[in-house]
Order: sequence, then C-alpha cells, then structure tokens
Amino acid sequence: MRRTDRYRYPILMIVLVVLQFTVRSHLGGDRVAPDFLLLALLIYTIRAEPGKSAAAGFVLGLLRDALTPASFGAGALAHTLVGFTSSWAKAVFFAEHVFVKGCLFFAGTWLRNFIVLVVSGRLQSSQVAWELLVWSPLQSLTTALVGVVVFSLFRHWLSPRRPGASGVLGAAA
Repeated sequence: MRRTDRYRYPILMIVLVVLQFTVRSHLGGDRVAPDFLLLALLIYTIRAEPGKSAAAGFVLGLLRDALTPASFGAGALAHTLVGFTSSWAKAVFFAEHVFVKGCLFFAGTWLRNFIVLVVSGRLQSSQVAWELLVWSPLQSLTTALVGVVVFSLFRHWLSPRRPGASGVLGAAA
C-alpha cells in the first residue's frame, strides 16, 4: 500500500460533504436532488461495524437537525437507524456487487425519508402518501445513481480493507 492510499477515503468523504452544500442546490429541488451527506454515511457503513455506523448516523443526524430545528431529533433518529440497519444489512447481504450497493443506497434514502416523515409529524395524511410514493423514490433513485457512479469511479478507494492484505497479490486474493 502506498503512503497516499490512506488519505483517499477521507478525501472522498470530504468531497461528498462539499458537494452537499455547493452542487446539490443546483441539481433540482430538495425533494429530487441526491443527498450527498446520506450517501457519505451509507458508504461509511459499508466499511464500518453497526455500532460505529449508528454513532456516525447520530452525529450526521444532529448536524442535519441543526439546519432544520422545527423537527429536531427526527433526523438524528432516522440517520442512526439507517446507519445501523445498512451496516447490519451489509453483513447479511454480500455487498460487493454494484447493483446491491445501489439498492442499499435507494433503500437507505427511502427509509430515512420515511422515518423523518413519521417522527416529525409535519405532513397531513394525503401529503404523506404523495411524499412517500413520489418524491422519496425520486430522491432515492438520484442518490442511488450518484452512489453507483461514485463506486464505479472510485472502486479501489472505497473497497473494504482486508486484514493481512498487502501488495497487488494480497489485494486481488
């Protein structure tokens, strides 16, 4: 492993955070644009254990809740549950296939939106159905597509570390 390899993963996570606050507003409304912060969390959960993923989700949820104080706590709960569940699902389903990762990104985004809507109690009954059946799947699809593109372009940067793997032969085994 080269000396610069250990910095690639954190740099990519920082790029996703920067994209959230710079590019996302130009990709459509909040309902359709991909959620780069949630994508960073879901990418992290592929490499981390469920407890660490839940803690990262909690911190990310608190940061998101600070931006929307009307439903404070809903985002923290939703991101914590999504972080834990996606990390656990990664262990159950062999998540080395790009399609499975895309499904994980789609399901994680939709589940997060569902939990936030249920816990925050902001919408009326007709609006909840519209939100869960139209807008949330669209945002989940755009987030999943961006996640698949990120994994296709940076496959070697994001691959889980294998203990004892070293050099070209260790990484291919």
